Amino acid sequence: MGTGRIEAFSDGVIAILITIMVLELPKPTTPTWSALVGDWPVLLGYLLSFVYLGIYWNNHHHMFQVVTRVRGAVLWANLHLLFWLSLVPFVTGWLSEEWAAEGAPSAAPVEAYGVVLLLSAIAYSILQRTLIRAEGAGSTLALAVGRDLKGKASVPLYAVAILLTLVSPYLGIAVYVVVAALWFLPDRRVERRIEEGVPASADR
Repeated sequence: MGTGRIEAFSDGVIAILITIMVLELPKPTTPTWSALVGDWPVLLGYLLSFVYLGIYWNNHHHMFQVVTRVRGAVLWANLHLLFWLSLVPFVTGWLSEEWAAEGAPSAAPVEAYGVVLLLSAIAYSILQRTLIRAEGAGSTLALAVGRDLKGKASVPLYAVAILLTLVSPYLGIAVYVVVAALWFLPDRRVERRIEEGVPASADR
């Protein structure tokens, strides 16, 4: 089958998740700027999660630009990814609201946030490998992904962040920000493959 329906469905889910997050932002208790500034942990949590969802949408879009075959395994792998992404608003609210209420982040919400990020990264990797198996080892996607060093580094970084949270929740959050920064710049490996035919050895 074609890729149009899976792309449209995934786009819709991610758009809804972002909408849920912004609708769940608590209103300031008083109509003052100081009250808004006092909710900065909530706003920071929203910003970080918005960036993460944007990163997944961006890379998901790029992958499916060069995919021609969508099979049952791909549908389930895509749903698996969307399942973990659907938990982002929940853990974002728990982390940021607890932080705002207590004046400091608590370990359990920060760990839960990291677990969702970790399992989302694993699910994305599974979807990517499933697509490559469907397309073939010599496909544009396989050549563009190459060794996928950023993707392979993200999973252990999330695991490290979860462990560091046991020492200090701030350390865990710092690692989440670092991983987001690594992926923030658009990944043009697929675009370069389409436009310029860059050799696989250059796609690292």
